[in-house]
Amino acid sequence: MKATIRRKINIEPLTFVFSLLLLLLFFFIFVTLANMIFGQVLNDFSGLVNTAKNSSVMSSIFLSLYAGFLATLIALFLGAPAGYILARFDFPGKSLVESIIDVPVVVPHTVAGIALLTVFGSRGLLGGPLEPYIQFRDALPGIVVAMLFVSVPYLANSAREGFKSVNPRLENAARSLGAPLWKAFFFVTLPLSARHLMVGAVMTWARAISEFGAVVMIAYYPMIGPTLIYDRFLSYGLSASRPIAVLMILISLTIFIVIRILSAGWSIYDRD
Repeated sequence: MKATIRRKINIEPLTFVFSLLLLLLFFFIFVTLANMIFGQVLNDFSGLVNTAKNSSVMSSIFLSLYAGFLATLIALFLGAPAGYILARFDFPGKSLVESIIDVPVVVPHTVAGIALLTVFGSRGLLGGPLEPYIQFRDALPGIVVAMLFVSVPYLANSAREGFKSVNPRLENAARSLGAPLWKAFFFVTLPLSARHLMVGAVMTWARAISEFGAVVMIAYYPMIGPTLIYDRFLSYGLSASRPIAVLMILISLTIFIVIRILSAGWSIYDRD
């Protein structure tokens, strides 16, 4: 008679508690989104289809995605070099610089919008002199500036952590072989930090397209997706604004899934 061997599975109490908290967090987000999406699909699918066919709605959503993309490009151009400097060098006032960069994350975004108006408005510090050449008030540049202000800390901080994760000796080894600093950066440091930059860019774009408070203060028109949802809710109620919100969720979710699939192969750059 063969003895039956039973494998005992030991689960640490802390692991069990943390797993329950993970499930709680997952269901909190999932139930909220699923209730909204499936409620719209099951109760008024035709309304969702009609909303998707509405040119003004799709133009507003596309404007959100496009302006967020522009803001993310500018954030990469500014935030990646800033993250490199903050990761590699110590200098007087570094803590102050890091704190100032993080301020847009915590400041109320209506306050951010007012602050942006004082700089980029028609009578602002920069908006006044630049008005003959570029208009920020109620224009695409104003939307991009507002999105950039509230989202760039995510890119800068993610870039800083990515560059910190790369051992400086790898750069020094490349430079000892004759490579200039720019070449060591682009061919050694940057590829090894690519995943952090990708995550930072995605978070920056996501934060940008979801911005409302700062945008409406400087550019209520042309309407982006969140502004249109707010306007429809005030004018016609939940039944008119909900399909647009569901459509934005579905489009954003699809883009996130595609980005995650495309970035999955970047694991070759992860540091052991």
